[in-house]
Amino acid sequence: MPAADIQSAATSIFTQLEAAEFSTQRYALLFKPGTYNVTFNVGFYTHVAGLGQHPDNVTINGGVNVNADWDNGNATRNFWRAIENLSVTPTGGTTQIAVSQAAPLRRLHVRGELHLFDFDSNWNAGWASGGFLADSVVDGLVVPASQQQWFSRNSSWGGWNNAVWNMVFVGSLNTPSAATFPEPPYTVVPQTPIIREKPYLYISNAGTYNVFVPALQTNTQGVSWSAGNTPGTSISIDQFYIARPETATAATLNTALSQGKHLLFTPGIYQLNDTIQVNNPNTVVLGIGLATLIPTTGKAALAVADVDGVKIAGLTFDAGPVNSPSVLEVGPTGSSANHSANPTSLHDITVRIGGGTNGKCDVGIKINSNHVIGDHFWLWRADHGAGAAWTSNVSKNGLIVNGANVTLYGLFNEHHNEYQTVWNGNGGRLYFYQSEIPYDVPNQASWMSRSGTVNGYASYKIADTVSTHEAWGMGVYSYFRDAAVKLNSAIEAPNASGVKIHHMTTIWLNGIAGSEITHLVNNTGGRVYANTPAEAMRQTVSEYQGSAATDTQAPTAPSGLTATAVSSSQINLSWSASTDNVGVTGYDVFRSGTLIASTVGTSYSNTGLAASTVYSYTVKAKDAAGNVSAASNTASATTQSGGGGTGAALSRTGWTASSTPSSGEPASNLLDGSMATRWTTGSPMAAGQALIVDMQAVKSFNKIVMDSTGSDGDYARGYEVYVSNDGSTWGSVVASGTGTGPVITVTFSARNARYIRVVQTGSNSSWWSMREFNVYF
Repeated sequence: MPAADIQSAATSIFTQLEAAEFSTQRYALLFKPGTYNVTFNVGFYTHVAGLGQHPDNVTINGGVNVNADWDNGNATRNFWRAIENLSVTPTGGTTQIAVSQAAPLRRLHVRGELHLFDFDSNWNAGWASGGFLADSVVDGLVVPASQQQWFSRNSSWGGWNNAVWNMVFVGSLNTPSAATFPEPPYTVVPQTPIIREKPYLYISNAGTYNVFVPALQTNTQGVSWSAGNTPGTSISIDQFYIARPETATAATLNTALSQGKHLLFTPGIYQLNDTIQVNNPNTVVLGIGLATLIPTTGKAALAVADVDGVKIAGLTFDAGPVNSPSVLEVGPTGSSANHSANPTSLHDITVRIGGGTNGKCDVGIKINSNHVIGDHFWLWRADHGAGAAWTSNVSKNGLIVNGANVTLYGLFNEHHNEYQTVWNGNGGRLYFYQSEIPYDVPNQASWMSRSGTVNGYASYKIADTVSTHEAWGMGVYSYFRDAAVKLNSAIEAPNASGVKIHHMTTIWLNGIAGSEITHLVNNTGGRVYANTPAEAMRQTVSEYQGSAATDTQAPTAPSGLTATAVSSSQINLSWSASTDNVGVTGYDVFRSGTLIASTVGTSYSNTGLAASTVYSYTVKAKDAAGNVSAASNTASATTQSGGGGTGAALSRTGWTASSTPSSGEPASNLLDGSMATRWTTGSPMAAGQALIVDMQAVKSFNKIVMDSTGSDGDYARGYEVYVSNDGSTWGSVVASGTGTGPVITVTFSARNARYIRVVQTGSNSSWWSMREFNVYF
């Protein structure tokens, strides 16, 4: 193409998308190998990439820049764009890339300086809030200026100018001094322990299109292309199903995958009524042009089997209108295979809950497989845009890691309703963390963790059962916009000697007077609560390492133990949470002095009991160091009689259930006999939500039990029970009340009916959910 035509096309696209923060347009500007004399800016939803096998195969003389003029130099919303696999010789010697999250820079050769900010109209350095640079060379100086945080991996530069709050360098050359944190706030890790660079599209010398898949490498430093082409393998484009948004469906995508094809998503938005199932090892799923996947029916958009070597790259996921348990799932629950020789890798993945379109999910990304590599995530529950409200674009967690030996580079995770990150697997490693906790918490009571005993939900939660974990360069920031809310600790970690965290900071960005992050990690570190003095705005802790052997303090004894007989064979227990200097890891349940069970929650259902029998219970708390509390109070209950009355649960064979609203966790889960599954509305409790159970024939009954054990805070805050023989004529209320705990037992005079309808009359920010629904007579 003539340079004038390229200039015209690039300028036209930028004009459309410079300020179009939530546009539905998507563009990829792909440059074949050669030299181009053009200068242009890169706006929203624009992916600029060279099609050479080496970054220097595409040279742009002039400029490829990102400015923030549309917001007067404020780059904190310059999201959703990408530049990769080219070299640029900037006119005037400086390339400007003023970006924040979800704007990766990869395989770049900047022949001059690189500035990571923009000026406002008064020539003050405007705000910028974090970016990602990998596998790149900058010949001159990198100038962050007002860039608050930044992550660089396997890169080099002529010099690095400054830092603000948190800058992390992994496997890079010519880095600043490593021994400086917190002033300046540099974290330097000399080598990258394990990485596979992101796959990319290129044109061979013969003029054919291919996707190049870089090889897995360990203990690297510097760029992958320093000695020539990046090591790896090529896959011909004819081995890919080329997805286009106007024709691709979940069915056509899954058919292609079942035939052994890889997937290449071209720019656009893909509405998916089913999950894309990646079942074959070594499958490549590559998006260009910010391709965006939206699940529409409450399922995951994409799920990967527990197989070797899958590569997922360059995709944006928007949560859909029906709640999904997760949007992207790597490995099914219970995955256990060893993938150390050929791990799955995820590159440049964005998950949005709200913003572009309203949506909801329990979890953004769930990683169940072992040895997964993550290379740049932004998991964002929208604080502005479509649906941005505490009870609207709801997501509990951005990321849950259940797999062992998972390694993540550049994790940006923000604004979710509960824990931002939950790490349950051992052997995890994290390099760079940037997290703003939610802006829109309406009040403290709506945001309490550990069964309502701890202010707020830590941003980064390492499970109490984890014994090995290591993280570098962590920043957690607050802007409690709507209420004077407190977060007790930004990070929660178990007191195990194998758990280590290097270089942590908290920042009070802004907020209602009285709001604060009280501690940085595990009740240590000062609070941040105002912009002045300096220590009120920023606190740091250089090192944390657990030391379970030195923890000799036992948890407090559980209190308020109650025992309630719900049938002739079951007694439900509930108690108040214990506290500990480090953290309670679980509870042991004793019956008549004999240990019968262990649980992490504050309730337990003892089943298989004899009818008309007295049973007595106590509970003890324990921590990661093995310290055990004193016993709780003793609670006793007598199981109900085995015949007649409310002692026997009716058989539920053939029964069905439905609800309004519904979610990806259907009402049928209430009747499956498993406490491992649940039904949920997928939205906060509100008056008028309803659950209907069809017993398929008229039955006699005088009690129902709604059991939310395991989702203890999700019980109905208020309820009304109706019955019907035809499913449409309900008559008057047969029972009503207010829930006070995870198991709600409702008794009433005997009824003869086929249908039971329970209507929610209360409201709460928690979702209404249950594990099992039983009917008795």
